[in-house]
Amino acid sequence: MANTVEWPLRLSLVEEDGTTTARVVLRTRNATFTGHGTARRSPEDPDVPEIGDEIAAGRAMRDLAGQLLRTADDELEGVGAAPPRRERRAAYGWTSEPA
Repeated sequence: MANTVEWPLRLSLVEEDGTTTARVVLRTRNATFTGHGTARRSPEDPDVPEIGDEIAAGRAMRDLAGQLLRTADDELEGVGAAPPRRERRAAYGWTSEPA
């Protein structure tokens, strides 16, 4: 049997002095998550507010997505269904990949 759920999402954007901040709030059945994002316009760039909105909103939603995935990982671990955690070590040298 199919199950459909809707989660309301609220996105707020504020632009001031070349900086756009975004706040996205997601309410699920069990929790409320808040993601934040910021975009700063370089003084040399043209003033196009829509671009700052898109960047700040995208960053806020990426922050929100990370929170949701971490929560799901923790809940999976709580029921014994999570894969083993990989040890994270600091990378050395010029690589952009974790060691």
